[in-house]
Amino acid sequence: MKKLCFTVVLACLGFAAAGAMAQSYPSKPSRLVIPFAAGGGNDIVARVVAARLGQGFGQPMIVENRPGANGFIAPRAVADASPDGYTILMGPTGPMSIAPAIFSKMPYSPIKDFTPVTMIGSFPLILIVSGGLPVKTVADLVAMAKANPSKMNYGSTAPTFQLTSELFNLRTGTVFQHIPYKSSAEFTTAVMTGEITTAFADPPPAIGMLKSGKIRGLAVTANKRHSFWPDIPTMAEAGINDMEVTIWMGLFLPAGAPAAIVNRIRDELVKGMAEPEVREKLIGLGIEPDGRPTAEFAKFHQADITRWTAIAKTANITAD
Repeated sequence: MKKLCFTVVLACLGFAAAGAMAQSYPSKPSRLVIPFAAGGGNDIVARVVAARLGQGFGQPMIVENRPGANGFIAPRAVADASPDGYTILMGPTGPMSIAPAIFSKMPYSPIKDFTPVTMIGSFPLILIVSGGLPVKTVADLVAMAKANPSKMNYGSTAPTFQLTSELFNLRTGTVFQHIPYKSSAEFTTAVMTGEITTAFADPPPAIGMLKSGKIRGLAVTANKRHSFWPDIPTMAEAGINDMEVTIWMGLFLPAGAPAAIVNRIRDELVKGMAEPEVREKLIGLGIEPDGRPTAEFAKFHQADITRWTAIAKTANITAD
């Protein structure tokens, strides 16, 4: 009986400590770590999210760019951090879902080393070319690539862009060569200047160049046309089937983070995304705001890894 009472007391003390922790959190600045360089799509969204969370918390949230190594540096750094809520990963699809599908060895486990919080939002990729390239459609690009196989290339920063581009090679029989960049802003600019032929870009860094005509969108990887670019067809409409790619970004804490902290961060993000100013900023970047419950996000994340693993296996695509 004494042992049972002692156990109950410990459990009550644990709940009380967790509640106190949630009430006092955060009591100092926190970090939002992202796997890419400044200026790219993830960086732009991260700064919107960090500004709103910092405002809601009454403590600064600092965006920390940790690019490199296929996007592995940032997740590894967050996985090694204390699970106290002061180091948060903005984890995109590439390092968190696609990487485990194409790399046999990784310096972290997207599932075991992290506590999911929620999804920020999702978006399709856009197949882009320079506005000065005499290519108007996906069929034009494929024809040019097959006529000049040794001169065609694509830019990417991480597994997300690389796997999508290699999937395009597979579906079209083309041989675009991979050129690595530090951010999607860099390779989008490289497409604009003609440094590289094409790329699958995320919307934030591409929006301005698409509006100005400096780059041209040939297709989106969604199952329906994007509201921002109703004139750009889907890949299926352009004649390329099985090319649906929806990219997402979510918040993760190191494994073992208290539920009270997880809930505090998610609640503040959801509250912020419901505000017209924040919501309009995200939608203005081509992002569909989300904020789903933590348990639902965890199930989605696991299913997404399974989906990309099946795609990579079927396409025989590896990064080793």
